[in-house]
Parts: sequence; structure tokens; C-alpha cells
Amino acid sequence: MKYFVLLFLFLNLNADDNYSLRVAQGQVTKSDFGEILFLDVASYSHDLQVTSLDAGYLLKKDAFELPLDIYIKGGFSYFDEAGLQDDIYEGTLYIKVYWNIDFFKNRVRLGFGEGASYTSDILYYEKQEAIDNNDNNSKYLNYIDFSLDFDIGRLVRFEPLKNTYLGVAVKHRSGIFGLINNVSKGGSNYYIFSLEKNF
Repeated sequence: MKYFVLLFLFLNLNADDNYSLRVAQGQVTKSDFGEILFLDVASYSHDLQVTSLDAGYLLKKDAFELPLDIYIKGGFSYFDEAGLQDDIYEGTLYIKVYWNIDFFKNRVRLGFGEGASYTSDILYYEKQEAIDNNDNNSKYLNYIDFSLDFDIGRLVRFEPLKNTYLGVAVKHRSGIFGLINNVSKGGSNYYIFSLEKNF
């Protein structure tokens, strides 16, 4: 993965904050999306983890004359299935909107992304969810990325780290109550810790 990071950095040395690159690590939770938003995060019996790399391009800054930045993003993830089955890979494509909250020369961003996810196989957790709920499962599902992060450079007043964001996020796959491939109750939620840089 470090070669992807180095390649991306090399190709975008002269960019004007139009690009973003995020690395993240996290694990599955048996809590649903709503529970996670209210900080009710329950652990799962198996240590199923995800590592991801997402790259983005800024489509619109300060959209609608509000502190909203709109990106198109693509990502690649590796799911460690803890030996329960072969590990799985995922590709995502989504639009993400950040609400920038500036105060005392600091910045916090609230992000919401919506798009599509395709995995190389069915995730172990999603298989179990389908069995428990007598539901279907699918490699292709809706993707939501909800995040909260803060600018490290602004916080510590160190210019080289400006526009470097440390945060937490929810990585969510679902069938939107049966709209996609008849997956009505299945899917998965991973809570992740992330580091993102704008170039």
C-alpha cells in the first residue's frame, strides 16, 4: 500500500488543494448505522478488520455559498477476514460533501459520502447477517461514508501539517431496505480511524 501512497504524492506535488488522499484502519461492529451515529458501538465476536485507501478530487469549493466542499472519491479496501474465509477486496466510487466548521483558527469537518461498493466476494459478517435475518446478500451494495475529523496543522499551528485531517468514520454497505439486489436487512458497518491530506 505504501507504493500507492508514494505514487499519489509524486503525481500531485504541484496541485492546489484539489486532491485528497485518505488512509484508514478499522473493524466491524454489530451496531447498525443509526446506533453508531449515537456512539453506541458494539464489538463483534470476530476481529474482522479493514484497511482502506481513498483518493478524491475537489468538484466544488464553498458550494451554494456555504462552507461545503464537494469531492468525487474512489477507494480500494482490504478486508482481513480473520481466517474465517479468504480475505476480500473492495472498490468504492462515491460523492462526498464536507461541512467545514471553523472556530478559533481551527477547523472541524463533518463529511457525508454516498455511492457504490463492489467486493470481490461476500464479507463474512454480511453472510452471517443474511443467515440471521433470512435475507439476501450481494457483492454490489450502496455505500455510505460518514466522517468527523479535524485539521492537525491548524490545531498545533504547524503550517506543513495544514489540511491534514485526523478523524473517525463509519464505512457502511447496505441494500437500502431491499432496493439493491433484494438486500433488505443485511450489510455491514465498520468504524475506522483515518488520516487524510489535501494537496
